[in-house]
Amino acid sequence: MVDIIHRVGIAASADEVYSALTTNEGLAKWWTTDTTGAGNVGSIIKFRFDGGGPDFEVAELQPDSVVRWKHSGEMPGPWMGTEVSFHLSRGDNQTYVLFSHSNWKEPSDFMGHCSTKWAVFLLSLKEALEKGEGKPFPNDIHIDHDE
Repeated sequence: MVDIIHRVGIAASADEVYSALTTNEGLAKWWTTDTTGAGNVGSIIKFRFDGGGPDFEVAELQPDSVVRWKHSGEMPGPWMGTEVSFHLSRGDNQTYVLFSHSNWKEPSDFMGHCSTKWAVFLLSLKEALEKGEGKPFPNDIHIDHDE
């Protein structure tokens, strides 16, 4: 199995970061504006990008500390069986987010694309919390001309 891992420091409290990762409103400010279903463990979050997109089951919530989702659905195919997690820790004047998208079956061009897009969206999370406005889809940074 192969994992995508990123780490970013955000000048915000762990509570503010946690809220941005666990509420529809928070998620819509940095990943995709079309987000529904965020809630307690067992909830299914639907992230839509021009109508289609992944669903994730909320697998673990530890306030101000851990958010973990299990891919729940058939799209995109290479994400089947993967998990996304956000581990939060406090640093001087910031909260560190250690992100992972784990359990990929094998490295691929699509995995490389997703790794770069996750970095783009984590920087969008940072901007949303530090500047009040992120760049969620459809206003995200495009990394190729097929998007």
